[in-house]
Amino acid sequence: MGRYILRNRDRPELKGFVKGATSAASGAIAGAALILGQGSIFDLPTAIIGAVSLAILWRFKIPEPLLLTAAAIAGVFLYAG
Repeated sequence: MGRYILRNRDRPELKGFVKGATSAASGAIAGAALILGQGSIFDLPTAIIGAVSLAILWRFKIPEPLLLTAAAIAGVFLYAG
């Protein structure tokens, strides 16, 4: 399949297919993020963690696993015991 795409990458039909598939994948990811956010942001501290995480990713482009670890540690301190 990869060879076919490379060989025909300049064809308008293939470009249209790739644009449509990319749009569909972006929509699916955004929908999943919305559903996950609705289930996990339920009070002020989690809303703050979510907003700060989004701002950090948008502005600084740090690796997601690092941000996830920091948010998990914040959650432990906020909700433990």
